[in-house]
Amino acid sequence: MLTMQSPVRMAVIGAGHFGRFHAEKIANLPGAELVAIADADTARASEVARQHGARAVADYRELFGSVDAVSVVAPTQFHFDITRELLENDIDVLVEKPMTPDLASAEEMVSIAKRHDRILQVGHLERFSGVVEALQRHIQRPLFIESVRIAPFKGRSMDVSVILDLMIHDLDLILALLKEDIVSVDAAGAPVFSDSADIASVRLKFANACIANIVASRISLKSERTMRIFEHNKYVMVDLEKRSLRTVSTTGKPGLLGLPGVDMQDENYSEGDTLEREIAAFVTAVRDHSTPLVSGEDGRRAIEAAMRVSESLQAHAEFLAEVDKKLSQEIGAP
Repeated sequence: MLTMQSPVRMAVIGAGHFGRFHAEKIANLPGAELVAIADADTARASEVARQHGARAVADYRELFGSVDAVSVVAPTQFHFDITRELLENDIDVLVEKPMTPDLASAEEMVSIAKRHDRILQVGHLERFSGVVEALQRHIQRPLFIESVRIAPFKGRSMDVSVILDLMIHDLDLILALLKEDIVSVDAAGAPVFSDSADIASVRLKFANACIANIVASRISLKSERTMRIFEHNKYVMVDLEKRSLRTVSTTGKPGLLGLPGVDMQDENYSEGDTLEREIAAFVTAVRDHSTPLVSGEDGRRAIEAAMRVSESLQAHAEFLAEVDKKLSQEIGAP
């Protein structure tokens, strides 16, 4: 039984690259106790557990009855089955993004959490960045959004497309900023190093007439995570990697050479560990039994948007195949 004085007993399921970071943050977080690391690779689980004085288990079901909350950092295809069993055994869950690989299982996961009155938080890390919190204070009614998220090839998360791997961060952010429904989607992309799209571009139109253009790539030569937001008389540029924010707005007064006066402000939010803040927020939600900043419903909405982008990608690929077929026939015709 969790009391106000006792630490939240936690475990991490998945001792891979990102699971190790989760374990480190939990082990050093006031108010939390890292009890165990679960991974089918027992050697890997034992290595991480030993570093933090926790126990290692091969089967996550061994955690039932001994933990209050769990970080699920396993491969995406296992998220639903693991999270379902945890929720059904009265364990609160922080599940990494994407919460599931499809919309039906995301909806079911949210339903199970509600039915069992458990906390379900989704690991959309960007929402816990200080610069994103500042961005939300600066914008009022976006008219146009341009988002770029590109990174070199790392060979991780290849079980999902670039949509669920990278673009879903920006889909979640934009949905959180606008709080509007998507009315149209037009996407294009290509597989390069995997069987699914490794680079993609999409144009979204929202119910309030805002347009968002998003580019995501995991095969680029550099890293960039930027978002530009345009409003009436204001432009906001946020660099999510450097955690900097610039706002440019008109002053309503004359400027140089007869141009309108402009005010430009730069802000920096380089301090703070976003993963630590995410896990700390989860621990608070577990202890208070309160709605997390990124709820299961937020995660479901991001999955729904990602599925619509993926469907548009597929439609574009089919259209391209038809065009190529027609051109081949024309070239081969006598």
